[in-house]
Amino acid sequence: MYTAIELQRFVEQAKPYAKYGKVANYIPALSKANPDDLSIAIYYPDGTVVCAGDTEKNVTLQSISKIITLAFVLMNRGEKAVFHKVGMEPTGDPFNSIAKLEEVQPAKPLNPMINAGALAVTHMIDGTTVTKRFHQLLTFVHSLTGNAAITYSKEVAQSEFETAFLNRSLCYFLKQHGIIDEDVEQLMDLYTKQCAIEMTCIDLARIGLVFAMDGFDPITKQRIMPPHVARICKTFMVTCGMYNASGEFAIKIGIPAKSGVSGGILAAVPGRLGIGIFGPALDEKGNSITGMKLLELLSKTYSLSIF
Repeated sequence: MYTAIELQRFVEQAKPYAKYGKVANYIPALSKANPDDLSIAIYYPDGTVVCAGDTEKNVTLQSISKIITLAFVLMNRGEKAVFHKVGMEPTGDPFNSIAKLEEVQPAKPLNPMINAGALAVTHMIDGTTVTKRFHQLLTFVHSLTGNAAITYSKEVAQSEFETAFLNRSLCYFLKQHGIIDEDVEQLMDLYTKQCAIEMTCIDLARIGLVFAMDGFDPITKQRIMPPHVARICKTFMVTCGMYNASGEFAIKIGIPAKSGVSGGILAAVPGRLGIGIFGPALDEKGNSITGMKLLELLSKTYSLSIF
């Protein structure tokens, strides 16, 4: 078990790499982040949490929400329905690319971790209104974290909604090809709220622990999701979770993980622990540059790779 002093040492080693990255600025609200921030929490099955950095700071999930929504929709709609609309293959293209949609027949997104695939998955959340659908997803997040106080940032959701021109384009393309059939503005409202769900890296590590334990929460002794759903999600985290850097990440670090452009990383070391990281300085592919370095130091020092 790591000590807070060890973790703090790793944080100090990773922090200087922030100068090689920059915060996301295409969503105006995210551009306010301090690129030098870096925090980590590790959650163990016995309930022990070891932290370093400013772990009380709330940060929005962004693309990390994709893996949570995928788990939720798989539980409610089943594998057949989900993978009828979305593929299972990694892509070497950026997360917001529209190019592959035109190349693939039928024109469905290659996987649920790129924006087009995530929009198709969010579309499958049942409910008659955006409010009801979002409430269902948020309730699932509460069960994953054991924290019913978690909500979303209205400022970030609004900022994303007002600037999501490319995501709207993806939606219209998906609608043209029958992947989605709802009002695009309604789906964008739901999706931007989903991405703006905010929590601490301790909450994030707790979610990582649930995935690490195949959907079982060892703290509450509750099964949050079936083992096969957790397994599917962890597989996508390995193959597609770090955008188009997933292959390199698997070789260098080898931990199922999902990143977001707020600088968050959710990681699950199967059977052992969950990790939550926030470091807003991003590399050119949209991953936390300090967070990746931190995970690399952890993985190499403690042999956390699943390979």
